[in-house]
Amino acid sequence: GLGVEDRGMSCCVDRREVIQGIAGLALGGVALGQRGRKKLRLAFCSQLLCIVPYEVAQRRGYFAEEGLEVELVYARGGSQALQFLVGKAVDYAATSLDAALQAYHRGAPILRFASTGRLPLFALAAGPKSPVKSVRDLEGKTVGVSALGNADHVLLVYLLKKAGVDPKRVQYATLGPNLYEALKAGHVEAGMVQEPALSLLKEAGGRELVNLMDLRQARTYLGGPYEFMGVAVRREERQERLEEMRALSRALAKALRFIHAADARLIADTLPKALIAGGDEERLKAVIQRYRKDLYPEDVRIDLEAARRVVESQQEAGLLPPSFRLEGLLDLEVLGA
Repeated sequence: GLGVEDRGMSCCVDRREVIQGIAGLALGGVALGQRGRKKLRLAFCSQLLCIVPYEVAQRRGYFAEEGLEVELVYARGGSQALQFLVGKAVDYAATSLDAALQAYHRGAPILRFASTGRLPLFALAAGPKSPVKSVRDLEGKTVGVSALGNADHVLLVYLLKKAGVDPKRVQYATLGPNLYEALKAGHVEAGMVQEPALSLLKEAGGRELVNLMDLRQARTYLGGPYEFMGVAVRREERQERLEEMRALSRALAKALRFIHAADARLIADTLPKALIAGGDEERLKAVIQRYRKDLYPEDVRIDLEAARRVVESQQEAGLLPPSFRLEGLLDLEVLGA
C-alpha cells in the first residue's frame, strides 16, 4: 500500500486492502442504533495516515458522545468512496479533496463540509543510487509516479513548474504501488512516495528532496497548507442532515485535538490491529510522532486558501479548466466561518 490506486485520487488502499461491509450495504434510511444513537455509514479511502482521525473518533467514543453510531466502511480509494456516496450505499464519504474535485467536476452532486487533513501524503525522494539532489536536477530524468493524473503526478508537475523545469522534459514512469522497490533498485532516479516508504528509502541511503507531509516544506513549495482529507455529503440531503453533519464534525474535532495532544504511542494503540498487522508497529508510531501536528489540522473547518491550492495544482496539470469554480463544491456555512 505505498502507492495510489485509481486516477484522480490521492488516497490509496492500505497494505491489506481492507474492505469492510461493502457487500451488505443497504440503501438509505434512518436507523437508530444502541441507546437510540443515529446509525450512519461513512466510507473512506484506506490509506493509514488518512484514517487516523476517524478511527480515533470511533474508538475513543467521540461519535457516541455526539449521539452517533458510525460504521466506518473501507473503500479502495477516494474515487470508490465517493461512488458509494453518490450511489446511496453510505451516508458520508471522507476523501482527499483531489478525489472530490474530480468527482464534482464530472457532475457528482456532493458538498464537502469538514476537513481532517491539511497536507498531501507524498514526498519526492531520490533513490540510493541517484545523483539527483534537487527538483531542478530532474530535467531529463525519469521519475516514478503511481499513475498519470493521480494526485502524486499532479503535485510533481506543480513542483517542477515552480522550480522552473518544463514538465515535458521529464520522463514519467507509472509504477502503481511498487514505487519503493523501483526506487531502491535504481530503476528510476526519483519518485513520489508515501510513508513508510520514505523512511525505508532514507534508511537504504535514499534522499528526501521535498516532503509535502512536512508543514514547513509545504509552506515553501506549495505556499501553505494543501487541503487533503475531508467529509462530503449528498447535496440534496444537506438540510435534513444539518445537525447530524455538525455532530459528526464535533466528534472529528475532538479526535483532531486528541491527535495533537496525545503521545504517538497512545494514538497508534487506538488504531485497529488489523490495519497494522504485517507492518512495523514501532515504525508506525515514529511516523505518527513525526507528522501528527503537521498532517492534521486542529479544527475541522475547511481552509479556503488551502483548498484553492489544490485547485491550482489540478489546473496546472490540465485536470481542471481555468474557469473551474471551487465554491460550488464547498459548504463553509455548515460549521460557520
